Amino acid sequence: MPESTDGRARCGWAGSAPEYVAYHDEEWGRPLQGVSAMFERLSLEGFQSGLSWLVILRKRPAFRAAFAGFDPAAVAAFDDTDVQRLLGDAGIVRNRAKIEATIQNARCVLGMDQPLDELLWSFAPDPATHPRPATLADVPATSPESVAMARALKQQGMRFVGPTTCYALMQAAGLVDDHVADCWRAATS
Repeated sequence: MPESTDGRARCGWAGSAPEYVAYHDEEWGRPLQGVSAMFERLSLEGFQSGLSWLVILRKRPAFRAAFAGFDPAAVAAFDDTDVQRLLGDAGIVRNRAKIEATIQNARCVLGMDQPLDELLWSFAPDPATHPRPATLADVPATSPESVAMARALKQQGMRFVGPTTCYALMQAAGLVDDHVADCWRAATS
């Protein structure tokens, strides 16, 4: 378990860059609510697929500007001109499939029978059935709940929402608490 200069033990992935430390300490695993907030996390997890999360963290301000603060109504109104604008924006990940999926997913969010955050939270496992991992080796890449979440989102017409992406979202948004046992955040969550 790496310790940073402040002497706090953290999850093993969190000590390699200042952005990771801040994200780990201030955001990751804290319960998140709100449609736009959850749409942002879902979108960024999709953009992260195949890349380092550090790349996404460093580009997050540009993503927020490019995608109208991840307001689903604003993003759902994006058209081909916006896709071209986004493909030319060096501040974000310029992947046509991921950009188009984010726009499609925003349209899906608007067409849902329930708010996105309520739908996502409906997949949160009972904490009693999801014990805290002792080490990073004990942290799964997927779970039965993330598989079910991915299936439900795909049934809504969403893309880039596979079980691994959904599990990462569950971790990031606090649906599961995967701070390892020796992490200082484990004692506060």
